[in-house]
Amino acid sequence: MIGELERIGVKSRAVLEAMRRVPRHEFVRAKYLEYAYDNHPLPIGDKQTISQPLVVAHMTEALRIGPEDKVLEVGTGSGYQAAVLAELGANVYSVEIIPGLASWAKENLHRAGYKSVHLRTGDGYLGWEEESPFDAIVVTAAPQHVPKPLVAQLTIGGHLVTPVGPAGAYQDLMLVKRTEGGVRNINLGPVAFVPMTGEAMIADGR
Repeated sequence: MIGELERIGVKSRAVLEAMRRVPRHEFVRAKYLEYAYDNHPLPIGDKQTISQPLVVAHMTEALRIGPEDKVLEVGTGSGYQAAVLAELGANVYSVEIIPGLASWAKENLHRAGYKSVHLRTGDGYLGWEEESPFDAIVVTAAPQHVPKPLVAQLTIGGHLVTPVGPAGAYQDLMLVKRTEGGVRNINLGPVAFVPMTGEAMIADGR
C-alpha cells in the first residue's frame, strides 16, 4: 500500500511512515479484511466508510501536523484516521455522531494500542469547544459549506481540511488556513465523502 501511495504522488515521508505503522486491518470490518490494504474505501456500517488510503494521505499531508500539535477529527468512523494522526505525534481529539461507530472505534483504537486518543460521541459540526483552539482540524464527512464553529476553533496559523459539497456527487476538498488577516480557502480537488449529518443539515437547509 505504501509503495503505491508513493508512486501516485504522496510526498510526505512522515505521513507515509505513519501510515506504514498503522495496522489498517484493525480498523475494517471482518468481512473486508482481505481488502484492508487496498487503495479504495470500504464500508464500515451505518452507511459510512473507511476512507481510501490515498485520500487519508492527502488530507493528512495538507494539515502539516507537527509533534505535539493538538488536532481535532470530526467523524471518527472506524478510528483509522485518528490512528494515523496519533502516529504523527499529535494530541488527537475525535468526535463521532453515530454511537455504535464511536464504541467500535474506541475498541479498535485500544486494541491497536492507541489509548491516548481522546474520543467523544456527539455532533462534530460544533467541534470540541472546551478543548479548543486546535492546530489542525480534519473533517471526514461532507457539509455543504465550511463549518464556522470549526474555523473559530482553529489557532491562528492553523489548518482545516474538509470536503465541501452536496451528497451524491463529488465534493471539493478544501484547505482552510486561518491567519491574522482572516481566512484563506484553497481547493485541493475533487473527493467523494458521505454527507455530514446533525447540525450541519440544519445549517445547510437540508
